[in-house]
Amino acid sequence: MAALSIFEFTQRPSAQLLHKRGDPNDPRFGEMVATDPQDYPAADLVILGCPQDIGVERNKGRSGASQGPAEIRRCFYRLAAPDNLAIQLFDLGNTLIYPALEETHQLHRQIVEQVLRDGKKLVVLGGGNDISYPDCAALATVFEDVLAFNIDAHFDVRADIPGNSGTPYRQLLEEAYLSPTKFFEMGSLPFSNSSVYRRYLENKGVAIHSLEMLQDCGVEASFKAILEQQTASAIFWGFDLDAVRAADAPGVSAPNPLGLTAQELCQLARIAGCDSRTRLVEFSEVNPRFDVDSRTSRLVAAAIYYYLTALNEHFGNERS
Repeated sequence: MAALSIFEFTQRPSAQLLHKRGDPNDPRFGEMVATDPQDYPAADLVILGCPQDIGVERNKGRSGASQGPAEIRRCFYRLAAPDNLAIQLFDLGNTLIYPALEETHQLHRQIVEQVLRDGKKLVVLGGGNDISYPDCAALATVFEDVLAFNIDAHFDVRADIPGNSGTPYRQLLEEAYLSPTKFFEMGSLPFSNSSVYRRYLENKGVAIHSLEMLQDCGVEASFKAILEQQTASAIFWGFDLDAVRAADAPGVSAPNPLGLTAQELCQLARIAGCDSRTRLVEFSEVNPRFDVDSRTSRLVAAAIYYYLTALNEHFGNERS
């Protein structure tokens, strides 16, 4: 796929989502982001949506995550932008959705690969968590040495065929896109996962850090320890919003009473932005149909803000 043909296979973001306050003393991200294809070459970070929940429905989950990318954008682009923004933001829009999930995955993977080969960092907005399969496969195709985090209440290594929102990491492990020693299950809940799938991961040699383990050791400290110990040329961060407790993130495909706090999620997003190896940050399973006052979408918008401001400090230091 040639560099600019990605625009043939994506739909431009709606102008209604790009909030413009029109106050030079109070710029918003909707006024700072570029969407015109001619601005793509100068972009440092690209936002890409994949608005589908076919995989969630296959996994017997509640539909509605297809509305996630639009609602996250609506919330994010209303946020105040820092006045020292050094990052060039570009919104590529949404991957075109096909009736068959596998076709969508194939197209989405090609787009992600091209954006990464063009030297851009990516924020991907789901959609169902099945999107981790094409996202991580694309990253592993472009970069040889990938470190990946599945920040999720669920392991997502189901043996289901065809694939769904519960299978992406099994697909990635079985197809050797991920090395078990460089893949970390973070924030899982014992009552949300089968012992069969736990044994599958243990037999593979995948490290499992349950929610209880993370909070006992300290969420930030747990991730920073892994980052300090692991070498990698690229890092994938998969944030499934059902990793966050339902009190803070009610609008998800599979809510849980326990989970990370909103503050902990934003702290992790900042850690991702502080590590120059981070190439792709993915947010999935936001379900506006079941949200309360857009609480979950607002949380993802805040997490993106913390990721970008941390990344912005790195870019600012490089360019000063």
